Amino acid sequence: MKFNFDSPEPIYLQVAEQVEEAIFTGIYQAGEQVPSTTEMSKEFHINPATVLKGINRLVAAGVIEKRRGVGMFVTATAETTIREKRRAQFSERFVDGFTTEAKKLNLSEDELIELVRHSYES
Repeated sequence: MKFNFDSPEPIYLQVAEQVEEAIFTGIYQAGEQVPSTTEMSKEFHINPATVLKGINRLVAAGVIEKRRGVGMFVTATAETTIREKRRAQFSERFVDGFTTEAKKLNLSEDELIELVRHSYES
């Protein structure tokens, strides 16, 4: 994990995003234990409260579960939860603007689909 301490994005969000990315890419599998807040804070020289705040976001999202006295583990539904979140973000960030611009250019739905198909295949 790498953190950008100069970024306007808070470190706790960077922690959450990077742990989420590690789960999504298979570094941490369902049922697998993730490093403790203490381990992460020591390894990356981050305040434990900051790490905990990031981890708590993932707990609230249902991606990680805390097991008292044992640690934190990836939930069985974590990958699906992350995928659904990312699909929604993809639509909001890219598709909505993409289709709005296509309408401004008077592209038909078929023309737009053909452009996407061509881009996807190349």
